[in-house]
Amino acid sequence: MNIEQNRSSGIVYPEVAVNLYKPKNPVEVPVVENRIATEQISPNIIRHITFDVSGTGLEGRIRSGQSVGIVPEGITEPDGKPAKVRLYSVASPSRGEDGDGKIISLTVKRVIEENPETQNLFLGLCSNYLSDLNPGDTVKMTGPNGKRFVLPENAHDFNYVFFATGTGVAPFRGMVRDLLETGFDGQMALVFGSPYNTDLLYPGEFRDLADRHQNFHYLTSISREGRRLDGSKHYVQYQLIDSREILQPIVEKDNTLIYICGLQGMELGLYQMLANEGYDEYLRISDELAGVSPLEWDRADLKKRVRPSERLFLEVY
Repeated sequence: MNIEQNRSSGIVYPEVAVNLYKPKNPVEVPVVENRIATEQISPNIIRHITFDVSGTGLEGRIRSGQSVGIVPEGITEPDGKPAKVRLYSVASPSRGEDGDGKIISLTVKRVIEENPETQNLFLGLCSNYLSDLNPGDTVKMTGPNGKRFVLPENAHDFNYVFFATGTGVAPFRGMVRDLLETGFDGQMALVFGSPYNTDLLYPGEFRDLADRHQNFHYLTSISREGRRLDGSKHYVQYQLIDSREILQPIVEKDNTLIYICGLQGMELGLYQMLANEGYDEYLRISDELAGVSPLEWDRADLKKRVRPSERLFLEVY
């Protein structure tokens, strides 16, 4: 097995399967289940969809943190060409939903938006294609994709803080279960942000895991229901302050890894707060920013002057 090690961090990167099926040769798999992923009725329709990959090259070969591609058959792009493959993070643990790597899951948000200029309704091609499927229907799948946004081979040597917004929680559902179900005794926290309580994904599962495992902490940030004392919204980065008694003992350890997944742009606030709180070992900060308050960083700084260190993993879309 070809395993790569980052000697400075102690991370042993696992060898993972990638591109077993490509867009030109996808594999056809059936849908097993298609259900709502929220506990309450939400204006955002987000579904938990499972697929049976048994008997294919994907069986037992997908790690939590990887993604698979879906080819929306029979759907065309706006230019009239056949729809291209869309990637979705796998929400199941590495052993699958069934424990044998045969049943995998995705977390899919129906994209239904209105163009503010034309007032025309826009429907996401693949998200609505998937959301309309019923058990027994089949889809064409590619993948797996991704090598770095996975747990280390020596996962139990570290502590973890996972920051997620929206469907970015999907890979962490699998990672948290991977760790806890293999006797993980380190410290781990999941910080999950959503606009409203109704948008929380898999809340019952995470609450149950937190109740049963004292080393797992489940923190939620609801951005559009109430404000912090200083008037700011409850974004995930502020948990580093508001839940300092939980997060500080984890983040300050030199064997803690941070994973961030969600909408593009969320990393700016997290990078700012990590540096402002003195956790800049998770970042590579250019000398050009010496003397500049992290709270004054902008998106241009993230492109040129701030990079994640080997202890921070980022996946935004």
